[in-house]
Amino acid sequence: MGLFRRIRRARLASQVIRRLRHAGAADARYDARAFAVRFSRGGEATKVLPLDTLLAERARRRRERRHQVDRFVAGFLDTPLPPQRWADVCPLLRPVLRGSVPVGDISAPLRRPALPYLSEFVVIDQPDTMTYVAAEQLAGWGVPEAEVFTAARQNLTGAVLHGVATESVVVQFLDDGDSYWTSHLLLDGWLARLAPQVGGVPVAFAPERGTLIVVADGSTHLPGLFAQAELAYLTSPRAITPMAYVSDEHGHTVPYAATPGHPLYDCVRRAEAVLAMQEYARQAETLADAAPLTLAGDDLRTRTVWTPGVLLPRADDVVIGDDVRPWAEVAPDLERVAGLEPPRFRRI
Repeated sequence: MGLFRRIRRARLASQVIRRLRHAGAADARYDARAFAVRFSRGGEATKVLPLDTLLAERARRRRERRHQVDRFVAGFLDTPLPPQRWADVCPLLRPVLRGSVPVGDISAPLRRPALPYLSEFVVIDQPDTMTYVAAEQLAGWGVPEAEVFTAARQNLTGAVLHGVATESVVVQFLDDGDSYWTSHLLLDGWLARLAPQVGGVPVAFAPERGTLIVVADGSTHLPGLFAQAELAYLTSPRAITPMAYVSDEHGHTVPYAATPGHPLYDCVRRAEAVLAMQEYARQAETLADAAPLTLAGDDLRTRTVWTPGVLLPRADDVVIGDDVRPWAEVAPDLERVAGLEPPRFRRI
């Protein structure tokens, strides 16, 4: 992203923050990566106020900028607080697929592992805002974690496509803010049921929160979709993953697999490496002594460098002094650091 674009976005965020603070939200702060402002009122959970819509509106109607910001913030401040009783909040829950690094200012979000480097979170979906559920809220509701996740998934529409494809086609779901298309990958069996509509075994991409792309395995479009997904993932402030996914024999969504010699082997390996590097980089922003993960070269092997005291990401190779050693050889001398996702390791 260019310097002037970053400045323009930051300036817009500062205007929103000033309005929020004037309205009593003293902890409002700008999340540049997500292009959003996070704030809370009183003891309520942190709210995420995305700025994409406001930026687009300002571009269309520049003369009304000041009033747009006022209306935009007022809409969020007028949003009622999430219900406190389980019976009231339950219908509002939705699951979301996100990177495993905790979201924004939530110190203990409710989450569980979903896919490599990705976790399933739960949000409270209200007309004008989306609030992440914190683990501490469950005590007030009097329900266990499993029940919250189950309720969130059951609240998805489980939408289906109609018709049968006569050839391999690419289906793109664009989220209107209420559909949660990328979250449908968390529903067992949902992806597999799209086979008649895409003309083969469905392969899905969820590069960012508003886009889900599904195509048949073996389609000539697949190599290009890997490249398209990576570009969207690396440039979107709402990125999820550049990887491709399929359903396994139990209907669970799993990463698309390709062995050496497969025509898409390099595409799959690169997508895995890009996701790992980005998620570890996000984690390192708030973690001391975190060693970076890099791509070693044309063979698409990931690499990290050990120095005394560092926390190592999982990598294909570890550089120790002048030696480059495969992970399997180094692993017996490592211990996993508790509480970190994605996982990190230290030497014993």
